[in-house]
Amino acid sequence: MARDTLAAPAQAHDTGVRRKLPPLPRAALGLLLPALALLAAELGVRTGAIPANLLPAPSDIAATIAGLARQDLAGHVLASTARVVIGFAGGALLAIVLGAAVGLNRTVEAMLDPTFQALRAVPSLAWVPLLLLWLGIDEAPKLVLIGIGAFFPVYMGVASGIRDVDRKLIDAARMYRLSRPALARRVLLPAALPAIFTGLRNGLSLAWMFMVAAELIAASRGLGYLLSDGRETSRADIVLAAIVLLAVLGKASDSLMQRLETRLLAWRDSYATT
Repeated sequence: MARDTLAAPAQAHDTGVRRKLPPLPRAALGLLLPALALLAAELGVRTGAIPANLLPAPSDIAATIAGLARQDLAGHVLASTARVVIGFAGGALLAIVLGAAVGLNRTVEAMLDPTFQALRAVPSLAWVPLLLLWLGIDEAPKLVLIGIGAFFPVYMGVASGIRDVDRKLIDAARMYRLSRPALARRVLLPAALPAIFTGLRNGLSLAWMFMVAAELIAASRGLGYLLSDGRETSRADIVLAAIVLLAVLGKASDSLMQRLETRLLAWRDSYATT
């Protein structure tokens, strides 16, 4: 008994010490891998293990970004962001409408889904010559190409999300004699929202990827133009600076979409909320 009595305060003291040590913030964990990669690249270039003309040091890339910021970097970022926003909004809206029609109606699914699945396999660059032929070299082909990139992931998320709703939920709604519009609004849409947001996030990331291909179509502004300019002038630092900016903008937009998802789906009782 005396040994147990002595052990109890020690155990309580140990628990108290452990509680005083806060866990590492998730933001810091997310930055750990990029920080290690940047440090390794910096050391590799400075020690001569990595050729500086092929992979400039991260400090040199930061200096290049600072130099571009003193010129017209903000204009390039705004041009690319505007194209992504407009193209993504158009493609996602069309995908939500058609995906809902396919998910709710088997006849519409039989008519449209095979064609969309075939078009989904077409690479992004394969659309470029056709869009140039149809729409010229102005903004229209760029926006349409970005919209195509955003369409298919959102369409898949909406259609599969509605089709995969638990049948027990639908049977319960029918027991309460819900009309078809009420069934779609109160049961199908809330149950499909997680899959829809997954499709929206995937579509947004593809919109940024397709934006680079779109800005190769005779663009004079944008991050895709900076990539092309760096390649033509053999400036690896400009190419990597544009890649870094694309990564930052893509992550920022995905984080905004994720926060919206968390806010709208706060009612979920899932493993992610534990």
